[in-house]
Amino acid sequence: MHNELCQLAVKWLQRPQSQGGPGCTVAVSEVRTGWNGEVPDAIGFRASGDFSDGSVVVEVKVSRADFLVDAKKPHRQAGGIGTWRYYLCPEGLIQPDELPAGWGLLWVNRRGHIKPMAGPALYAKGHYQIYHDTLAAWCQPVEAARERFLLVKLFHRIGDAEMLNQTLKSAYAEQARLVNKVNIMQAERDELRRELNRQRLELRQSTN
Repeated sequence: MHNELCQLAVKWLQRPQSQGGPGCTVAVSEVRTGWNGEVPDAIGFRASGDFSDGSVVVEVKVSRADFLVDAKKPHRQAGGIGTWRYYLCPEGLIQPDELPAGWGLLWVNRRGHIKPMAGPALYAKGHYQIYHDTLAAWCQPVEAARERFLLVKLFHRIGDAEMLNQTLKSAYAEQARLVNKVNIMQAERDELRRELNRQRLELRQSTN
């Protein structure tokens, strides 16, 4: 059950703001933030150039005991990762008034639907100014070095970064070449149509 909820958390992190999610560009589950210490159940990063950019951590809890023990972890006492932080649990397992300061809450019902119960996610859909203000109020200081470690390790899993970079550059160049070719062909088509219409008009005039 824990793994299933982690995957739901990743999908929620990727959900656009228009659909009530954080709209993270990148979201993954259970990646280390160092050789020891915090391993978030799910974390996403948003980089769109606006006030909502940052990291969002989701901690999955499937039992009361797990939730109560979580508060005693060193990275919960001081520091930690996640510009914004949420607990995700089966519906009713954790109540909003039990949350640590600055933490949101997501409930998952039996059908696998996620319902925000506390935090900025309550206002992500259709409440722009309230959402903006709530994000600012719930923003947490983060251990940037650990987030950087996580991102580097994640990027490393992709493979040779420079090879990927060159492949993408070649693909973009080929796309631009093809777009230019299509534009030229469309211009030639339009010119041929104009010439065909001109000749048709001349033919009609000559037969009258």
